[in-house]
Amino acid sequence: MALKTYKPRTPSLRYTTSLSFEGLSDGPGEKKLTKGIPFKAGRGAGGRISVRRRGGRHKRLYRTIDFRRDKFDVPGTVKAIEYDPNRSANIALVYYTDGEKRYILAPKGLQVGDSVQSGAKSPLQIGNALPLENIPLGMPVHNIELQKGRGGQMVRAAGVSASVLAKEGDYVTVKLPSGEMRMVFGKCFATIGIVGNEDHMNVAVGKAGRSRWMGHRPKVRGVVMNPVDHPHGGGEGKTSGGRHPVSPWGVPTKGYKTRKKSKSSSKFIVKRRK
Repeated sequence: MALKTYKPRTPSLRYTTSLSFEGLSDGPGEKKLTKGIPFKAGRGAGGRISVRRRGGRHKRLYRTIDFRRDKFDVPGTVKAIEYDPNRSANIALVYYTDGEKRYILAPKGLQVGDSVQSGAKSPLQIGNALPLENIPLGMPVHNIELQKGRGGQMVRAAGVSASVLAKEGDYVTVKLPSGEMRMVFGKCFATIGIVGNEDHMNVAVGKAGRSRWMGHRPKVRGVVMNPVDHPHGGGEGKTSGGRHPVSPWGVPTKGYKTRKKSKSSSKFIVKRRK
């Protein structure tokens, strides 16, 4: 998908770019696979802000995506490639031979009219889902399960893919886009190919208003706040904080590791991303 530029009728349009939606289907999508979901603007169950700087975005319809790919040995045909406002990747509408319709992530190169299938004996072609143990070494994959039958949880963003590196016993070693290498149970499913819409990362928003459409509110620096609001606040004139960068709650923000140690997860990591 190519990038679209604009004539500089305004200062912001001079640098604005957006994705060209040529080749994508028009309309709101398959009605039975879409639903409205409330936008909580970063609030948790108690109504308090849990994620800062969220709110005021455009309404969205949620598309139900088939991350499990559990229509085993039932061939389907791609009827449309559609835009999804809830993710960076595009999605493909698949009509299966038994009459069911489902959305899947659209990999790079998948086109309307192509056939897709999932199952241990599926052919090795783009868009098909197979157990990791049945996928050859070096082949790019996405939408990888961490637990068998739970559905893909890793490698789902636009333009990313993982590589199958090695097979040993019941486990397959996979290299993720972050550089991390981890072992995944060989019966877990993955989809062949690279996630499409790779130009998503090159989009220049161009103006603050477009960020507001997407639900991103302004960010205020800590050094311009008062001491009651932030550890960097206060002081006469413009200051630089006077201490190492921290969050409003005093947690270091540069190089400080906050990941909780999990023995169940860490034992499968062969090489960390750094």
